[in-house]
Amino acid sequence: MDLRAEVVIVGGGVMGTSIAWHLVRAGVRDVVLVERDELAAGSTSKAAGGVRAQFSDELNIRLGARSLEAFGRFAAEVGQDIGLHRVGYLFLLSTPGQVAAFEAGVRLQNSLGVPSRLLTPEEARRLSPLIRTDGLLAAAYSPDDGHCTPEAVVHGYATAARAHGARILRHTEVTGIELRGDTVTAVATTLGRIETGTVICAAGAWSRAVGAMVGVELPVRPLRRQIAVTGPVPGLPPTLPMTIDFTTSLYFHREGPGLLLGMSDPDERPGFATDTHDRWIPRLAEAMRQRAPALLDAPRTGGWAGLYENTPDHNALIGEAPEVSRFLYATGFSGHGFLQGPAVGEVIRDLYLGRVPFLDISPLSAGRFAADAPRPEANLV
Repeated sequence: MDLRAEVVIVGGGVMGTSIAWHLVRAGVRDVVLVERDELAAGSTSKAAGGVRAQFSDELNIRLGARSLEAFGRFAAEVGQDIGLHRVGYLFLLSTPGQVAAFEAGVRLQNSLGVPSRLLTPEEARRLSPLIRTDGLLAAAYSPDDGHCTPEAVVHGYATAARAHGARILRHTEVTGIELRGDTVTAVATTLGRIETGTVICAAGAWSRAVGAMVGVELPVRPLRRQIAVTGPVPGLPPTLPMTIDFTTSLYFHREGPGLLLGMSDPDERPGFATDTHDRWIPRLAEAMRQRAPALLDAPRTGGWAGLYENTPDHNALIGEAPEVSRFLYATGFSGHGFLQGPAVGEVIRDLYLGRVPFLDISPLSAGRFAADAPRPEANLV
């Protein structure tokens, strides 16, 4: 099979499908998306589905807020119900340093139009009645945040992109990228060759290998993160926010009549393993005992593992490589990629078309590490 395409997108998660939709909607013809598995089979389908604008970095706040607006319009604009619940994000804070950092974050967020605010521990417990307030100093809350269904977002974008003429090749692996000098000329895949002048890498945890095909360093390391799901939990308020104990990183939100919950595991080592294990459960149970002991009674009915795509400063890589023409990338989101998918699709579309994006994302270029200019994000889960 030999194809021609104006643009080849590598990766069929939220980034790849959002980029495809934004490109074809802007009139770009012959967009081909290549996914080695099923759509959303990588990190997107394993995400907790949280959507927020409560970040410490102005770029992330603006990407998050822009995406929240798009998620709000998704059913009307893209044609897919994504199960959006605008129940807010609630960060529970137990040290003076956390409170000071979130106070500064709330000021920055408010200056950018995000309605976040600090709450007392008692106000936090009224919103999230499963928590204990012992040791809590304050909480940060934004009512616009919430959660939705990651797979629904991907399939909505993919269906709409196809309707506008994009081609999506599933079960097709990229095996190489051909260059003439420093110019992209084709993508080699297990289905054949695709002649193209532009490649966009949206391969998530697998992006380093794609970048290496054209000599571009994309410093992305995969790290397994696990999620547990409980059976029914009586008395859950319908508006239970996504609740995060910032000290332990324990988080939970409603999932049907039960809860979806998770936390980071400091013993996890980088790698592509996505099998589940119970080694993290004692630490999870201890975090629950401290912050939300009612969770200990909730029966665990299932769970899964997925990959974070971490960069050295836990912030995204978005841009166009200067050393090769035209290789663009949107990867390394370090756990907040799903929630930024709509806005990043818009940014990559504009970079491709030579337009000025709504946001200057040049500080997120992959070259920042070589230039010793990392851009850390503090509000990580």
